[in-house]
Parts: sequence; C-alpha cells; structure tokens
Amino acid sequence: MGQFMALLDVFIVNVAAPTMRADLHASGAQLQLVIAGYSISYSVLLITGARLGGLLGNRRLFLAGLALFTAASLACGLAQNTGELIGFRFVQGAGSALMIPQVLTLIQLNFRGEARTRAMSVYAAVLSSGAALGQTLGGVLVSADLFGTGWRPVFLVNVPIGVAMLIVAPRILPADAPRDRGSQRGLDLPGLVVLAAAVTLFTVPLVLGQEEGWPVWCWVCLGLSALLFAGFAVLESRLARRGGAPLVSVRVLRAPGTLRAALVITATMGSNAGFLFAVALHLQSGLGFSALRTGLTFAVAAVTFGGIGLNWSRLPLTWRPWLAGAGLVVAAVSFAGLGLALHGGGDGGAALYVCLATLGLGLGLGFSPTLTLALSTIAPQDAPDASGLLATVTQLAQLVGVATIGTLYLNRLTGAGAHASARAYGVTSVAMTAVCVAGAAVALTRPRRRTARTAG
Repeated sequence: MGQFMALLDVFIVNVAAPTMRADLHASGAQLQLVIAGYSISYSVLLITGARLGGLLGNRRLFLAGLALFTAASLACGLAQNTGELIGFRFVQGAGSALMIPQVLTLIQLNFRGEARTRAMSVYAAVLSSGAALGQTLGGVLVSADLFGTGWRPVFLVNVPIGVAMLIVAPRILPADAPRDRGSQRGLDLPGLVVLAAAVTLFTVPLVLGQEEGWPVWCWVCLGLSALLFAGFAVLESRLARRGGAPLVSVRVLRAPGTLRAALVITATMGSNAGFLFAVALHLQSGLGFSALRTGLTFAVAAVTFGGIGLNWSRLPLTWRPWLAGAGLVVAAVSFAGLGLALHGGGDGGAALYVCLATLGLGLGLGFSPTLTLALSTIAPQDAPDASGLLATVTQLAQLVGVATIGTLYLNRLTGAGAHASARAYGVTSVAMTAVCVAGAAVALTRPRRRTARTAG
C-alpha cells in the first residue's frame, strides 16, 4: 500500500491539472512544478532514503516516511494557493523517498526462495499498475467533484489510507534487527551531495524543459549533470579502493545482471510513462474524452500489467530468462498497433482496448521478471543499496520517458483537432516501438552470450 500510494501520486495529478489550473489561476510553469515537484524531490532523495534505512532501521524509516507523506498529502489537499501546493508537493516527494526504498529492502531481508519470488511478484504488480491506476483514479475523483472540492480529493484520498497504515503497520511489520555499530556503513556525505546535485540538474530540465521551450539553461543543466554523474563514479571508486563505504556498493553494481536489468527497466518504465502521458493528451485534447473516460480507458492496461506481475512466476522455470525480452516484443507490437488504431483521428474502437490489454501484458512481462531476477543475485546486506539504486532507475526512467516522448508528441502537434493529434501520436508510437525493440534486444542478447560461453 505504501508503494502504491507513492507511485499513484506521480500520475494521479495529471488528469486533475486542468481543474487545478482554473481553480488556483496557476501559470504553466507553476502547474508544471505542482506536477513535477513531487518527482524531483522523490528522485533526488531515493538513494539517501535507502542508506538511512540501513543505518536507522527499515521499519523505522518506513513509518517516518509514511507519516511525512500522509501529513504532506493533507497539506496539499488544503492548500490555498499555488505556492503552498508546490512546497507541499516537494515535502510529499521527500516522504516517499524515505518510505519507498524500505519496501523493497524489507522484502529482500524477510523472504527467501519461492516466497521471495511471490513477494516480488506482488511488489512488481503494484509498482507496474500504480501508474495506470493513478490516471484512472484521478479521472474518477475529479469527475465526481466530491462536495464541490474539485481537484483536492486526489491528495486527500491518501490521508485516511495513510492513517490506517500508521495504525496497522507497527503491528505487522517485522521489528528492525539490532544493529552492530561496528559493521554499519557511514552515510557518505560527499557522495550524497554530488549525487543529489547530479540528479537535480538532470530532473529539473526534464520536467520543466517542454513548458519553458527548452531554453539554454536546460541544456547547460543536463551537461553539468553528466559531468557530476561522472565525478560521482570517480569519487565512489576512490572511496571503495580506500576501504570506505560508497553510497552504492560495488558488489551491487557488479552483481550478475544488474546493468542489464537497469537498461531493461529503463526501456520498460520509460516507454510506459511516455505512453501514459502522450495517450492521455491525445484522448483528452485530441478526441475530447472526459477525465473519467480517459482514466477508465487506462484501466485495461493496468489490469493486465498487474495481472501478469502477479502470475508470471507460475510459468515454467525454463522460460524465465526469456520473459522480459518476449514481453518487450509484445509491447513493441502493441505500440505499433495503437498507432494504427488511432490513425486518422478515430477513437480506435475495439482495437484500442485490445492493444491496451496486450500492451499491459507485454510491459508487465518486461518489468516484473527483470526486477525479481536481478534482486535474486543481491546479498541481504546489500539490499538497501540495491533497493535505492533500482528505485532510482525506475523513477528516472519515468521522468525521461515523459520528457522525451511528451516532447516528441507536443513538437509534432502542428494544429488543433483529432487529426493533428493523431498524426503527432503516430510519430510518438513509432518512437515507443523502437524503445521496446531496443529493450528486447538487451533482454534477449545476454542469455545467448552466456550460453555460448558456457558451451565453449
């Protein structure tokens, strides 16, 4: 539930944006910060939250993050102006960053064997379906306009759930194990500062660039972020050679399949987030769908995405190395099918829903087995680092997907109406198809190489 709420809040605001803009008289840049402020602080602080969980206790940090997230959700729902809402969204993202890494770490520490696979399947199903369900629930809440509150329920819905979780969680979460202070690793403050600066410089242009017209400062920030990421790698390598405790363990980075998993997750979640953004714009602005109808349309993909996340582990063991690649091939075909179904400015009819169903199936197969199999190689003592790393990769992939796919769609939108939007989406669907094909190539290539080396 904690993971679901945190991911929900990345996307639930999208369909409420027009209502918020009218109610608060927000400018385009302010509205972007309302939507993106959460993602910025969430991305920047994820790895910090993971390391703090290792130092202070995962259960303790989960509860602290949950309390902060719940309080910030209440504050967002009661905000009286855009400035307040932007500030509380940043606080809400910080609460998520403290809470979310602990979810994956607690699974890693408390489950073994097939029990861990089942737990990871539930985790992946929640993670993968939360984005689409965020759009769905947002549409339902905004359209309902409960008691004339407009957009506010998209934040207030978290409050009763969060309070209930704060009551129940201390009774059911395993207690933090006593920590041996001699074996604890430090916080690596220089690494934290450099990484936070790098992620900030990377995420801010991505979430604000389109609205601002991609000015020079966006490209300068992206260039500086690349330099800081390189500097972070050098800093952490030197610290590891001196016997220190780098922010991300070298063992995690060198674990079999870590890099491959990061690339496949990037392709899967990036294309998923870009798809949700571009299709939401096309359905609402191009085809005139209501927020409710748009949200319910996405529910088709959410159901199949979550369903395969829960059930892929029942497939034969010999299939597992190939599931991610096969899923991304299915996703690529589905993206191409969506482009054809929406071509010409129509609503796609039954073909739209068939493609959405197979798309959820393909992306679910691309994501869930990849995450589970990658974490199966991580030692329990490295669980916090692995949790922070993969959670950060997932979040940054979503930001990159929205920025690149969204920019492509908007740049190709040369006029108003369904036909102009359909042409823009057609180009976008080609790009998403290409991303999934590239991800499938990464997912399928390594097993073949490994087999060849073993045979040799």
